[in-house]
Amino acid sequence: MSRSFPPATCKNCTRFIIALVALISLCALMASAQQQSPTNQQRPRRVTGSPAQPTASPGGTPSQSESEEVDEGDVVRVNTELVSVPAVVYDRGGRPMVSLRAENFVVYEDNQPQRITNFSTTEAPFEIALLLDTSGSTREDVDLIRRAAFDFINSLRANDRVAILAFNGEGTGPSQLAKVQIVSKLASNRAALRRAIASLGSSNGTPYYDSLVEIAEEIFHDSPAEEVQGRRAVVALTDGIDSASNSDYAGARSKLMHAGVACYFIEINTEDFVEDRLLRDCEDDGALRLSRTQLERFRRIFSPRADASDYADFCQLGQFERMQISRDLYDLARREMSDLAKTTGGRTFVAQDLRDARNAFAQVAAEIGTQYSLGYYPTNKSRDGRYRKIRVEIKGVTGGSTVRAREGYYAPSG
Repeated sequence: MSRSFPPATCKNCTRFIIALVALISLCALMASAQQQSPTNQQRPRRVTGSPAQPTASPGGTPSQSESEEVDEGDVVRVNTELVSVPAVVYDRGGRPMVSLRAENFVVYEDNQPQRITNFSTTEAPFEIALLLDTSGSTREDVDLIRRAAFDFINSLRANDRVAILAFNGEGTGPSQLAKVQIVSKLASNRAALRRAIASLGSSNGTPYYDSLVEIAEEIFHDSPAEEVQGRRAVVALTDGIDSASNSDYAGARSKLMHAGVACYFIEINTEDFVEDRLLRDCEDDGALRLSRTQLERFRRIFSPRADASDYADFCQLGQFERMQISRDLYDLARREMSDLAKTTGGRTFVAQDLRDARNAFAQVAAEIGTQYSLGYYPTNKSRDGRYRKIRVEIKGVTGGSTVRAREGYYAPSG
C-alpha cells in the first residue's frame, strides 16, 4: 500500500540529501589535499646538531639519537659557528699516526666536552697560502727561495691548492716601501704555480702584518668547501720583522684565528743583516727604516711613556735607539710567530740559512699530510667575543700518544 507525504516533508528530505552529498564531497576534498601535501601534517621534525653528547658517529655525522624533536611551527635559530681544530697526533716514538677515526678524539672547550660534528682524515685536501719574504737579507738569495718553494710545491699532494704571496717593491727606490702582492690565487695547477714562483723579485721593506691580513681577507675570505673545512694553512718563509705595514700583529692574529687557519713559520735568521741596515744613514740606498705606523707601534710596546714626537721620524733617531729597536723587534717577532703557530695548531721551524729552509719546507709538507681536522658547534652559544680554550685528547690508542692542536679561539661578538 502506497503512502503519500505532505509537501513540506518531501522538501525536508530533499534538503537533507543535498546537505549529505555536500558533506561527503567536502570530506573527499580534504582527504585528497592531505595526500598531496604531507608536509602539512602535524608531525615532529628532527633538527641535527645538538651538542648534548661529546661523541660522533664514525663519519662525523650526528646520529638520530643525537637529534632534537621539534614540533612543527617552532622557530629554530642556530647562533653558533663551526669551530675547526687542526690536530696532529704522534706515537711514543714521535711518528705521526695517520689511521685514527673520529671516535679516537675528544674535544673540550673551556673544560666542557664538545660533540665532534665534522671530521676529516689525513687524506683530505688542503688549501695553503704560501708567503715568501724576499726582502732584507734574502734579496741576494731570491734564487734559493725559488728553489725551496719549487720543492715545497712538488712535495704536496695533487689535489692540494696553493696561493702565493710576496712583497713587490724592486726598483722603486729606497724611499718607496714594499706592498703585498698576490702572485697566484688558490690553484692546483703545478705548472702555473711554478711560473708564478719563477716571477718573484725582491723588495725594499717588509709589510709582513699586511700580508697576513691579506691572506685572511682575500685568500680565505670565502667559507671553505666541505672537503677542505678545517684544512687551511699559512706557510710563511720570513724573519717576522715588519717595517712597512699599516696593520699590526693583534689585528692580523684576530683575522687569521677567525678564519680558522693553521700557521706554519719557517724562521730565517737575518738579525745581523737587519741591524746593519737599520744603523745606516737614511740617505744610504741600503738603509732600512720603519714606517711611521710601525715606529709608533714599537713606541707603544717598548717605550709607552716616551713622547710620541720623539718617534715620529725614524731618520731622526740616534744609533743607540736604532740598535735597541733592532734587538727588541727580533725578540718580539720570535714571540709573535711562536704564539700564532701554537694558538692556531701550526708550528715554527728555525732555519739558520736559506739552504736550511728547503729541509724545513719538507717538514711542513710532511706535517700537513698527517693533519686531522675536527669540527664542532660549541655548547656555549654566548656571542661575547671572549677567548675560549680548546683541548684535544686521544682515546682508544695503545702504546701512548701526544697531540698538538689548536689551543683556542675568540667567540663571535654582537
